[in-house]
Amino acid sequence: MTILLAEDDPLTLEALDACMRDEGFHTLTAADGKAALELWSEHRPQLLCLDIMMPEIDGFEVCRRVRAADPAVPILFLSAKNEELDVVVGLGLGADDFIRKPFTRAEVMARIRAALRRVHPVNDKGRSLRMLDLTVYPDALTAERGGREIELTRREVSMLELLHRNVGLPVSRDAFLDECWGMDYFPDSRTLDQHVLMLRKKIEADPANPEIIATVRGTGYRYGG
Repeated sequence: MTILLAEDDPLTLEALDACMRDEGFHTLTAADGKAALELWSEHRPQLLCLDIMMPEIDGFEVCRRVRAADPAVPILFLSAKNEELDVVVGLGLGADDFIRKPFTRAEVMARIRAALRRVHPVNDKGRSLRMLDLTVYPDALTAERGGREIELTRREVSMLELLHRNVGLPVSRDAFLDECWGMDYFPDSRTLDQHVLMLRKKIEADPANPEIIATVRGTGYRYGG
């Protein structure tokens, strides 16, 4: 799933880009409204995050043009403009949400997921993967054990799907990085280990003695076998 980020502050844009990629989304970035419209027209991303005050074309006008062509795609404003009128104008143009700066990573991701759920509602949890006593629902980005729901990121789901497809076989670090991060992104092995550690805390009955994501020394990780 692809998210378009339009923000004229390079530090904010870089931080948002890293956050979205860490969560498993593909990203397109633009530093002005004109570039944002060109990227949207070419790639048709599944969600847009727009700053209001941008060079060339402001976020309000980008929203107006996109909404005229696509009434469904989620659009979120990320802005330091906190006046009530700006919120009213943004929502009146068809935006789904308005997030005031400064914002936290957790808040941004929660609002993005909520906007995506509104457009792509999950009436049931869809397909499932069984991994020992854990049931993973990839489409819903959740897992379940003993009636307890566990929220997962898109990248965590990709990691579990890769392990499940290769049950009993070791999955190399390179395979994880290529499939779950992408060929155009270059995390190091420590990044993978940190994600595995966090995922184990979520899904393992005993994270200190993992059974779903077992370490294969010198190679990578394995599920089952």
